[in-house]
Amino acid sequence: MTWLVFAFFITALLYAMAGLGGGSTYSALLVLSEVDYRALPTIALGCNIIVTASCSVQFARHGYVPWRGLLPILAASVPMAFIGGLIPVQKWMFTLLLGVALLVSGVLLITQDLRLGPTIKRSMRSNNALVHAGIGGGIGLLAGIVGIGGGIFLAPILHLLNWNAARIITGACSVFIMTNSVAGLGGQLLKLQHFDMLGAVTNHVWLFPTVLAGGLIGNRINRQYLSPIWIRRITGVLILYVAVRLLVLTPGVFANG
Repeated sequence: MTWLVFAFFITALLYAMAGLGGGSTYSALLVLSEVDYRALPTIALGCNIIVTASCSVQFARHGYVPWRGLLPILAASVPMAFIGGLIPVQKWMFTLLLGVALLVSGVLLITQDLRLGPTIKRSMRSNNALVHAGIGGGIGLLAGIVGIGGGIFLAPILHLLNWNAARIITGACSVFIMTNSVAGLGGQLLKLQHFDMLGAVTNHVWLFPTVLAGGLIGNRINRQYLSPIWIRRITGVLILYVAVRLLVLTPGVFANG
């Protein structure tokens, strides 16, 4: 569908402008276009990887990825994302989890305070590797089940913990999304062999070059032109619209079956 190509392009553009991947919105758009829900996470994670890989490379090249501080988060999140990708869920539960994730994501994007200034600030809790591992593991599990990267939840938490400067948090979240998407995709692909849904995925590979183009443009805009806080707020409003559309207007979301 032409509208789906356009929607994926705009989603990749906006999320890359905000330093994110867009997996939750990709899944929601596919639900609304009536693609089999069992194939949604694989398609969304594939798009996520494409968008965040280019962003991660750029952030790493400019020294905006704090590898040492990010390691405990990734060490816990990656295996949990793989496990989450293996967990089968019914359609109503998948849609409900996705809709709630979108609602929370939209609110966090709109309300998140990015005005940390150029000085790196740290709190006592930000140095606790166990806290970071717990956060990463929980987000990774949810991300794997629903088929998202999880950066949409990690970013505001890291800001609340005064974990690092704003742009470094953005770089960390980009790498977090990419690695969790790869892990979650591995679990989803193993699950697809059971469901025999690989055909549904290959029918939508044309969305991959679409998000690649949107992601490259969005990443360039992120680095050169627009204010990140307004980009996130605009994206948040769009996410809230999709969430409401998904939960309220889609028949059978709250029906057990």
